[in-house]
Amino acid sequence: MSTDDEAGFTDFVAARQAALSRTAYLLTGDHHLAQDLVQAALMKAARHWRRIHTSPEAYVRRAMYHQNISWWRRRRFTESGLGGLDRAAPTADADLRLSLDQALARLTHKQRTVLVLRFYEDLTEVETARALSLSTSTVKSTTRQALARLRTLAPELAELIGADA
Repeated sequence: MSTDDEAGFTDFVAARQAALSRTAYLLTGDHHLAQDLVQAALMKAARHWRRIHTSPEAYVRRAMYHQNISWWRRRRFTESGLGGLDRAAPTADADLRLSLDQALARLTHKQRTVLVLRFYEDLTEVETARALSLSTSTVKSTTRQALARLRTLAPELAELIGADA
């Protein structure tokens, strides 16, 4: 990697690491796995920086999504309970955030990933399907099933989920 490439990569990491870490946490539900996920994606980005430097965020996020899917397909590990999204700064809606955290932890990895991409990352169904290498109809049905399961697991989240979503 040339000095210019290295500087560009360093600037990208400094600017986007916090946002990437938040998304990784939502995908994994575990701070340590989230750190590993971001690190793995950034390592891939560093290797391909010369090719991806014009749009590195899309590459890194896609690498995170695929790595996360690879982990849960390969390991099928059981999730442990989740803490709050931000323990350092409690907010007025901490109970709601904790309920959401716990409900997301009880979804399948696929359901959780689809919901994070659709509603946290604000991707369309088509973009989500492309990012996960799924069909659009699979994204739609997975979203529908995940939201129905959230309504059952955490009825107190009804206003967040919406009746028609």
